[in-house]
Amino acid sequence: MDFSLLAFYVFAGVAALAGLGVVTVRNAVHAALLLVLTFFSVACIWLLAEAEFLAIALVLVYVGAVMVLFLFVVMMLDIKPGTGREGVARHLPVAIAIAIVMALEMLALIGVQRVEQVFGSTDPAAAAGGNTKWLGMALFTDYLYPFEIAAVILTVAIIAAIMLTLRRRANTKHQDPARQVMVRREDRVRIVKMDAESKGGEQ
Repeated sequence: MDFSLLAFYVFAGVAALAGLGVVTVRNAVHAALLLVLTFFSVACIWLLAEAEFLAIALVLVYVGAVMVLFLFVVMMLDIKPGTGREGVARHLPVAIAIAIVMALEMLALIGVQRVEQVFGSTDPAAAAGGNTKWLGMALFTDYLYPFEIAAVILTVAIIAAIMLTLRRRANTKHQDPARQVMVRREDRVRIVKMDAESKGGEQ
């Protein structure tokens, strides 16, 4: 058994155990951290299969954006007045343990020199000079039109989401920067002159 196959079994085992922990732990923050570890372990398996683009996309999109945002939302919903940063210290040991496992996985990947090709030497990605280069050439030549259509659809979806979010709601206050800039001193402060009055028994 070579080192690459051993690394595959280790990463697959970590991903399976972390995925099982996601559905079994009761703490939502711990479940989110375990899901981050699951995604990271799967990305390491993609790297072992020489699918660098899929591994990088998985880390950047899911681990670096979606799950981090989800973790922030979960922690914000768990905020209680007056507790300060008590919740952060409570989840810190689990976060440190997961970070150590991810670091060990990266060190194991550095030790892997070459992954054996399962389907022989006729891999188009290897012939094109790498997985990322081959995918880029195929995406911007053979599949350029579907790629542009997907970009337009995503742009329309973003605009629609912004329009739905910025709609006027009743009983809400909105700022008008143009009116704030044009305000005058007389509109903010009014000086009223009143005669002094004495209370009963005072001169």
